[in-house]
Amino acid sequence: MMTATSTSLIQRVCSVPLARAVRTRAMAVVSMNLSTTPALSQALRADSRVLLGLSEPELQQLALDLKQQSYRGKQLHHLIYKRKIKDIQDFSQVPLAFRNELEEAGWKVGRSPIYQSVTAADGTVKLLIKLEDNRLIETVGIPVKDEKGVMRLTACVSSQVGCPLRCSFCATGKGGFSRNLKMHEIVEQVLAIEEIFNHRVTNVVFMGMGEPMMNLKSVLAAHQCLNKDVQIGQRMITISTVGVPNTIKKLASHKLQSTLAISLHAPNQKLRETIVPSAKAYPLSALMKDCRDYFVETSRRVSFEYALLAGVNDAVEHAVELAELLHEWGRGYHVNLIPFNPIEGSEYRRPSKKAVQAFAAALESNRVTVSTRQTRGLDADAACGQLRNKFQKSPLPTDSDNLQPEEDVAVAC
Repeated sequence: MMTATSTSLIQRVCSVPLARAVRTRAMAVVSMNLSTTPALSQALRADSRVLLGLSEPELQQLALDLKQQSYRGKQLHHLIYKRKIKDIQDFSQVPLAFRNELEEAGWKVGRSPIYQSVTAADGTVKLLIKLEDNRLIETVGIPVKDEKGVMRLTACVSSQVGCPLRCSFCATGKGGFSRNLKMHEIVEQVLAIEEIFNHRVTNVVFMGMGEPMMNLKSVLAAHQCLNKDVQIGQRMITISTVGVPNTIKKLASHKLQSTLAISLHAPNQKLRETIVPSAKAYPLSALMKDCRDYFVETSRRVSFEYALLAGVNDAVEHAVELAELLHEWGRGYHVNLIPFNPIEGSEYRRPSKKAVQAFAAALESNRVTVSTRQTRGLDADAACGQLRNKFQKSPLPTDSDNLQPEEDVAVAC
């Protein structure tokens, strides 16, 4: 799922018998006692011996399995999440023999290189991260200072390589879909933003490339890691979705304290289907019922994202209809208006400032809490997917080292 702009949670499957897991994963170099730590064996099966994403207890158990003292696991945790070391041989605080054992057993940190970095005049930074299979994903760092000069740093993270839903206004959908991201590939985006800014990420929004609810297992695993290991509060994390049948109820069962944001974009079913094609399989009435049930289950307010498209869904009449829809299905809802970010090849236009203000005023006069998202990074290909599409038109590259941008990327100083 993608919103119109870049500013815009552990179900680990473990039903395979232990003997089979060891038979398929074990290395001849070292024999690990996986039965002593179910959590670690789950992680092994999920992400093929990647350290990033493992909790401190799991890393302590890994140290014990490799005949080290448990405090070595705490050291690993510090090196991975605090110092953000990317290569095992750079773990200078732990013995060389331990480092060698980790590598010989097939372990790796799980960090990917930055392929491209673009900085906008307002300080927004968009990164292209090159994954192990040469696919590119976007992540965005959005710095905002309050009146006291304290910076809030938001990381907008991707959950898939591309997106299969193809919302009509979205640059990511135009670039095609390749695969789901693994848990560590989501977490590493936040660490990369912290490195670029040399500042702790305070907020995370799953509003980058992809539909988070179509990769819910990895998103929930990443959410737990970001909360427990990177230490970002649950209330500082937002999961956005265009709406995938049966997934909101699944998310509610985890009773997270994070915000659920629905990419609505229209006040009625007919108009929504023209903007969000996948809405044909998820009627607006069913979506709104799931949102109401989510609030009852979690006591967490649902936020609605609404991309304003000039002449399409930005009339005052649309605002009044939207308010009526929200009042019909509950109360306490919040609407976040997002003026469309122009993208190449799109027939949509950005509404005027006057039209945005009139839409917001109509919602407020109908007792709906509303905010208008400040557009960030317009000179950094701000809409999700735009920068990636410049470098990687094909969703299935064979060698991204040879990729060249279609045009020069301007970097604002």
